[in-house]
Amino acid sequence: MRRRFILAIGAATAMSGPAGAQSAVAAAARLNGQHPSAYYTEAMRLFRAGQREDAVFVFYLGQLRYRTHLAAHPELPRSGDPAAFGALSETVGRPINEYAFGDMPRLMKTIDAVLAYDRGNPDRFTDPAAFPEAYRRNREGMVGFRNDIAGRMDEIRRTRQSNGLENR
Repeated sequence: MRRRFILAIGAATAMSGPAGAQSAVAAAARLNGQHPSAYYTEAMRLFRAGQREDAVFVFYLGQLRYRTHLAAHPELPRSGDPAAFGALSETVGRPINEYAFGDMPRLMKTIDAVLAYDRGNPDRFTDPAAFPEAYRRNREGMVGFRNDIAGRMDEIRRTRQSNGLENR
């Protein structure tokens, strides 16, 4: 099964070779069971190391899992995990998204790979079996996000261009 996900991620993100795909899968496997903030830390480390496609994959997997964690635990104090999620989404998410949205077809494939990986490798921190509604809603939300990108590609490209951001 692990080999299938390595191949899926490699194909979906058009990485330069199998080492990149293995890197993203290895990072995701190592992070499973940890607090979702660990995915953000790893995504930024990968991004700074020049492993940008791996960083995009780990970031979106972390975002999916963090959102699910928050939805599963609405009782969390707003000053804790919800605030951390917002701060991490801004500080880590901004540079990764600026890069990722430069190649939207690749981003959409990466989101598909994230969803496939997540389905085959359930989160051990916020168990989908224990919180099926939170899991379902957030997966649907990510699919909707992907579909929104697909429907607005030209508009997003124009906005990026007017803001001086690269379209690859």
